[in-house]
Amino acid sequence: MLAGCYVTQAVRGQLDVMRRSRPVVAVIADPETPDTLRAKLELTARARDFAVQELDLPDGRSFRNYADLDREYAVWNVVAAPEFSVRPLRSCFPVAGCVTYRGYFEERRARDQRLRLAWRGNDATVEGAATYSTLGHLPDPVFSTMLRWREARLVGTIFHELAHERLYVPGDSAFSEAFANVVEDAGVRRWFESSGEPQALADYEAAMRRSDDFAALVREARANLETLYRSGIPADAMRVEKNREFGLLKYRYQRLRRDWGGYSGYDAWFARTLGNADLASVATYHDCVPGLARELAVAGSLPGFYARAEALAKLKQAARHAAVCGASR
Repeated sequence: MLAGCYVTQAVRGQLDVMRRSRPVVAVIADPETPDTLRAKLELTARARDFAVQELDLPDGRSFRNYADLDREYAVWNVVAAPEFSVRPLRSCFPVAGCVTYRGYFEERRARDQRLRLAWRGNDATVEGAATYSTLGHLPDPVFSTMLRWREARLVGTIFHELAHERLYVPGDSAFSEAFANVVEDAGVRRWFESSGEPQALADYEAAMRRSDDFAALVREARANLETLYRSGIPADAMRVEKNREFGLLKYRYQRLRRDWGGYSGYDAWFARTLGNADLASVATYHDCVPGLARELAVAGSLPGFYARAEALAKLKQAARHAAVCGASR
């Protein structure tokens, strides 16, 4: 019954998105469109053209429309992991395969699902997402929720989501997200290089270094917890050590924040009560990135990288992860 309710809300939410969608060119041409909105949509149109012409990404139906959602996020994703495991629970669907989250079009429904998962003894978290991909099966729009971002994140997200349409391995979120992340990074760097904006490129590179530092910090905590959960000590003692590790993670972040000169962009993430699900969510997007970045360096070009990634996609997941993710998952 709960699975049926989940699918029903997903269908209704997607239909609402389609109902709200208008062609980007029509919104830009509309004299009543505010100048700030017009400028943002013109930027997304240029980014889409750049993705197709310079990054060899699909020229399909995505990002040709604009959807004004009149809410903070497009969807709210629920991620959960058992109390003593860093491996997320998975949900399986016909198109996307098995994924490590469930997306809800209403925040209330997402938080209700988080409570149900927590009641069953899991660590669970809710993350708002400003966009999502249907992998080219539907005309994914530019969401109003995306337009509050700065240029690098906005154009990068368009590259990222179009990369999913280029290659997506059902059931392997870690590989698929890392592939899209590597394409996004290469695309943003080329975007700023081609537009002659050295300061924007420098700012982006600094942000990426902070992102790598953050991922390394989380990876260290996850490895420590994985060792703890395999230790076999009594559950009560394990809970004490688990809480201690999450406290150390927050302490290490404060030291890292000082190294960043006080940059506070990750403060909100660390301010909440953290659990295994939070670490699992970060892992999905970061674990396979270094290996796939090496594949891009070896290929020497994006078309060559796509060919290498497509070859990896044909392997069994254990072999694919051993090759580029550091371990079988």
